Amino acid sequence: MMQTGTIHNRDKFLQTIANRLGRKQRTAGVSRPNWRHQPQWTVFQGYSQDELLEALKAQCPRIHTECVETTSVKLKETLKEVVTMHGGGPVVTWDDPRFDEYGLTHLLRDEWPKEHIDVHVWDASAGRKNIDFAEKANVGITFSDITLAESGTVVLFSGNGKGRTVSFLPKTYIAIVAKSTIVPRMTQAAAYIHEQIEKGNLVPSCVNFITGPSNSADIEMNLVVGVHGPMKATYIVVVDR
Repeated sequence: MMQTGTIHNRDKFLQTIANRLGRKQRTAGVSRPNWRHQPQWTVFQGYSQDELLEALKAQCPRIHTECVETTSVKLKETLKEVVTMHGGGPVVTWDDPRFDEYGLTHLLRDEWPKEHIDVHVWDASAGRKNIDFAEKANVGITFSDITLAESGTVVLFSGNGKGRTVSFLPKTYIAIVAKSTIVPRMTQAAAYIHEQIEKGNLVPSCVNFITGPSNSADIEMNLVVGVHGPMKATYIVVVDR
């Protein structure tokens, strides 16, 4: 159930701003401005899902991320190949119904354990144990809820079974991307989130925007990849979903 918090000292805060602006505080007649130029909506405007996918693929090398295409039928084998390519387990994943929907549950719970690959599915009741496993994991796997073609960003809605550490504590991060989730840019993702809020739907308090492995050039402008999170990232795009 969504809970409403209490805002303290709001009127005093807004009045202070109004005073600094040299006018009275407005409490009515305020409307959202209609800007003449709104370039944020024109990026990749009118692109088909195939064209958005091509834009995403073109962006991935710039963010040091591999992009692999597959189908829902071949997804399990593709995921196995990618995990093997990155050195195998241990593997940590979300407790997400999409793993079952995409036919991956048997792989996670039966096949990999029989191959002596440790797999941990996030368990909200386990508390700190989830984080401890994620710290030791070689690979973290999640689904992307929204995917931004312009920047090569995956958007993750965290929740009870979807710990955010799955995507940034393991050495390697794998995002499973349904082609249908690809939108032009941040503008469309923000619009979708606002739309869900206006409809009264529950939106997680933690929404992560991840653009490949972390990058830092703080020291003498030398680019280092994977400083604050996974050193490698791969997007597996399911082209028929």
